[in-house]
Amino acid sequence: MFKDLIPPPGPPRGLALAQLVCRLGDGAYNICAALYFTRIVGLSPFQMGLGLTIGWSAALVLSVPLGHLADRVGPRGTSVTLFVCAALSVASFVFITSFVPFVIASCAYAVSQRGGSAAEQALLAGLVPKDQVTRVRAFVQSSFNAGMTIGAGLGGLVLLFDRQGAYYAAFALNGVAFLIAASILRRLPAVAPAPKAPASPDGRPASKSVFRDAPYVVISVLNTVLLLYVPLIAVALPLWISEHTSAPVSLLSVMLMLNTVVVALFQVRVSEGVKDLTSAIRFLLLGSFLLAAACVAFAFSGTWDSAWTASVLLVVAAGLMVVGEMMQAAGEWEVSFGLAPTDKTGQYQAFFGNGITVAEMLGPLVLTGLIVYWGAPGWILLGGLFVAVSAAMAPVIRWGGRVRDENERRERESLAVAEAVGAAGPPDGAESPATAPAPAPALATPGPAPAARPTTDHRGQAVDDLV
Repeated sequence: MFKDLIPPPGPPRGLALAQLVCRLGDGAYNICAALYFTRIVGLSPFQMGLGLTIGWSAALVLSVPLGHLADRVGPRGTSVTLFVCAALSVASFVFITSFVPFVIASCAYAVSQRGGSAAEQALLAGLVPKDQVTRVRAFVQSSFNAGMTIGAGLGGLVLLFDRQGAYYAAFALNGVAFLIAASILRRLPAVAPAPKAPASPDGRPASKSVFRDAPYVVISVLNTVLLLYVPLIAVALPLWISEHTSAPVSLLSVMLMLNTVVVALFQVRVSEGVKDLTSAIRFLLLGSFLLAAACVAFAFSGTWDSAWTASVLLVVAAGLMVVGEMMQAAGEWEVSFGLAPTDKTGQYQAFFGNGITVAEMLGPLVLTGLIVYWGAPGWILLGGLFVAVSAAMAPVIRWGGRVRDENERRERESLAVAEAVGAAGPPDGAESPATAPAPAPALATPGPAPAARPTTDHRGQAVDDLV
């Protein structure tokens, strides 16, 4: 079991280590930020919430353009540069004294953090064989959970002191963590920028923007609904336990620990069952049924007067939920990478990753209304929603697979036509190669197919050289 905690040497280990370090700093920041900005800086809770919402909204708008930038100039340099920007944004928090600078710093932090994460996913796709992407992504997720847990513990120590200097130390830890993560990523092999996709024989581009990829857009939207399980423990459960059950609120810490430890220990093993889109669909469906079963157990936990019975049901529900969460995650990773064109991994991962941002922004409002105010029927409705959405994703994923295969076929035809024209040479009566003008770019002998990025193209150094 413990071998599943250590990624294979090489790029997988470097990617997981960068994630561990980066999220360690984020964990400390997340625990301390609210109290620092309200008690030390003097912002009102409304100002703080509004500023953070504006920041994450800016990240939603700019994440796809930044992902496209990673595709065009190289994901390694883009991720390194954005993580350095995130470190500088965190450092700026210590100079904030009013609302407007707070909004600016929040925007810079959210945009650079989300954009850097999207570029990091593109780097993973470029360095890892396609059939190993989901497994390596599982290692990265385990490192994510471990880093957030350790960082939250360090943030808890800061809260014990509750002094300005202690909060500064937490921000310093977060900034240094981003710089270390950037340094780790900088030492990984560079992935050359994706070559421009050749036009199809009918003149249309072989690949399109993510916004024009209808099945991928639909899948991303549906997956956002499934991601409501992410803010469930942090937002809805504390209120549910305190207002609707006889269990002690302190049980929440046990449930949080169960979730993080189980994901860290077993995510890689669970993800090994996902090999292609067919198995991904199966895992998404099975995971949704487990999430629905967890919702039923949560609903019944509020019907018992016995604290012991309610506590047992809550722990059982948390166990069902974490297994369903791991299966859902493995399936969604395979789908998000498997349906993304090789030359557009950055922008596709950025768009798909926006789902977690939307879930975290809207989740508190949706879950509070659904569960806290509706009670047990709200839990049942939420569980049914998980199953219905996963079932709806299955035909859309198959549709996306057909679109992907068709685009790949067009690319192969375009390359074959270009190779045939290049091999035919000039027609009779044409100028010799020595005097003939250079052929049009569309007729030039192409480089390798988009799936294999050229190793001699050093345009990715343009961003790498900035750091």
